[in-house]
Amino acid sequence: MIRTIATALALAALGGCTMAPKYVRPVTPVPVSWPTGDAYLRQTEAALPSVSYRDIFRDPRLQAIIDQALVNNRDLRVAAANIAIARATYRIQRAELLPTIGANSGYSFRQNSSTGGVNTGVGNGGVGNGGTGNGGFGATGGTSNNFSASVGITAFEIDLFGRIRSLSEAAQNRYFGTEATARATRLTLIGDLATGWLTYASDKSLLRIAEQTAEVAQKSVTLTRQRLTGGIAPRTDLAQAQITLQTALSDLAEQRTALAQDVNALQLLVGAPVDPALLPDGIEQAGTTIAELPAGLDSRVLLRRPDVVQAEYELRAANAEIGAARAALFPTVSLTSLAGLASSALSSLFTGGAFNYSVAPSVSYPIFRAGAARAGVVQSQAQRDSALATYEKSIQTAFREVSDALARRGTIADQERAQQALTAASRDNFRLSEARYRGGIDTYLASLTAQQSFYSSQRSLVNTQLTAATNLVTLYRTLGGDSTLDVAPDDKRPASAAK
Repeated sequence: MIRTIATALALAALGGCTMAPKYVRPVTPVPVSWPTGDAYLRQTEAALPSVSYRDIFRDPRLQAIIDQALVNNRDLRVAAANIAIARATYRIQRAELLPTIGANSGYSFRQNSSTGGVNTGVGNGGVGNGGTGNGGFGATGGTSNNFSASVGITAFEIDLFGRIRSLSEAAQNRYFGTEATARATRLTLIGDLATGWLTYASDKSLLRIAEQTAEVAQKSVTLTRQRLTGGIAPRTDLAQAQITLQTALSDLAEQRTALAQDVNALQLLVGAPVDPALLPDGIEQAGTTIAELPAGLDSRVLLRRPDVVQAEYELRAANAEIGAARAALFPTVSLTSLAGLASSALSSLFTGGAFNYSVAPSVSYPIFRAGAARAGVVQSQAQRDSALATYEKSIQTAFREVSDALARRGTIADQERAQQALTAASRDNFRLSEARYRGGIDTYLASLTAQQSFYSSQRSLVNTQLTAATNLVTLYRTLGGDSTLDVAPDDKRPASAAK
């Protein structure tokens, strides 16, 4: 029995070869550096350091929200479950490289009556896929007992041409790809949390601007009504003042709604209630807590983005499946072996004379399948070509996303400075116009126009500050280099998987 099992394992070792094409990473289909020009930052080309989200998002309140989300977010739980599924699928496929050994035992009883009839009782118990030993029955007119026990291998395919090994390699790469997808989910979650937190900050600033504008407008209505009563101002001035007040009150209600919706969005991302103490007071302060991330670097850094890593693993899996399809063109060699004991008496079941064994190798080869096997090779090659195009497209998309973020980063500082100067000028103009109206020099229309211009410039400044802060979040997300998302290098993984 031991010799039989050893023979089967030796035959299994013959399946060390594979007919899959040797994998060669495609040439990166993007330039080696980022575009430069007036719209881009010019920095020295250097390797991007691995950073933690704590290095980029430095406000302790935002860090606390992110930490809470990494524990409670449901998308991350789904991703973790998908990793477990992929890992189990790989292990199931890999198990086919080794034979399945099963055990079986049985008992049968037979009694022949004097009239020639036969009464038979049979009892069996077995586990696994092993065969069942058989013993002879007694003579007519008596009784017979048969006991059996066996251990065997049933229809084990010897992987001479690497079909099962190629399928195992494909399953392994898809498992690694699922891990990369989970890292992409986590990276996206952190970016969405930071963006949602900053959006709340900007809406809080807009709410404060609306409150201040409504307060000033209320004072203007009061003043204008007094001037109307005194016969100094026409009724149209009062109507215009009331229009400004109601507009500010409408914006105030809208901003309160936006704040409530921002909290709801954050709670969905976190997967739990968010402590109000962790929310920012305004974009002016919150935006300054987002740190710069190096941007001028070799574009090959994109090879470590989780979505690019996942696409490369899918390409590797498709490449391995070509080997499985090629191996299907060759004969299938299977082995069935059985080693067991059979006896008519339980007491003699384990004696030397009761032992028997058999080995039954088989070879099968389909003679005619109407070209299905060769079509399978062509199909797998086409799937590999599709995966290659998807991989290259993912790199090109990543390059475009980073380039767009750099273009925005290269001009946002100038825009913010201009918007701050515009807001300051609008503030001075409003103060002067209001003073001239109170002094009876200008009409209320001039003061109203100046107030509306100041209100609009304040809101534009807040939106610009939000754009500047979220641009840093976009750079962090598109470059995809958070060290907390990295995994330990694996000899069987591409270099991009170690980042």
